[in-house]
Amino acid sequence: MLTVALSKGRMLVETLPLFAAAGVEPREDPFESRRLVLDTNRPDLRFLVIRAADVVTYVRFGAADAGVAGKDQLMERGGDGLYEPLDLAVSRCRLVVAEPGRAPRAAGGPWNRPRVATKYPNVARRHFHSRGVQAEIVRLYGSMELAPLVRLADRIVDLVDSGATLKANGLVEVEHVAHVSARFVVNRAAMKLKAQRLNALTGALRDAVARASNRPCDS
Repeated sequence: MLTVALSKGRMLVETLPLFAAAGVEPREDPFESRRLVLDTNRPDLRFLVIRAADVVTYVRFGAADAGVAGKDQLMERGGDGLYEPLDLAVSRCRLVVAEPGRAPRAAGGPWNRPRVATKYPNVARRHFHSRGVQAEIVRLYGSMELAPLVRLADRIVDLVDSGATLKANGLVEVEHVAHVSARFVVNRAAMKLKAQRLNALTGALRDAVARASNRPCDS
């Protein structure tokens, strides 16, 4: 049996068609069912539907043989014990540094040691360290744009799609950290024990991604 962990939310909406194109479909609608373990049309494969932040942990510790995780989660939690064989090219966005549009930059001001709000403390710390900046990291779990408005933080590190939410809250993108998309990841031990089935699934998904990327845009 192959167990594949899928991320809830937007990523689930965008990855299920790829699995369907690869010949794997859940027997129940994951958006209607209360079940977290879903059988599929293949008797040798099942889905786990879990929080995006937990996929890496489930795959790393072998509770799932493979999974779909955002690159942001892989960067934050590390890829130890995982292979990352495929970029699924969906759920694309950017991880960026943003700040108030009229932020003060005076010498000796707060920008010499910024307070940074983020749900990616490890990524943020590495990013600022690589630029020789000693940042104070404040971990939050949502509404990141609020932090500079109430002076909890000077900057934020967060995911951005269109940038509309930043603009609506008077923030501007000032640094690019990484491009983010959904990645198919595999447990290293499972790859040794179930190599044939995992390689076949990876190949089928790779073909599905290739077909999707060559699909003409809607007029």
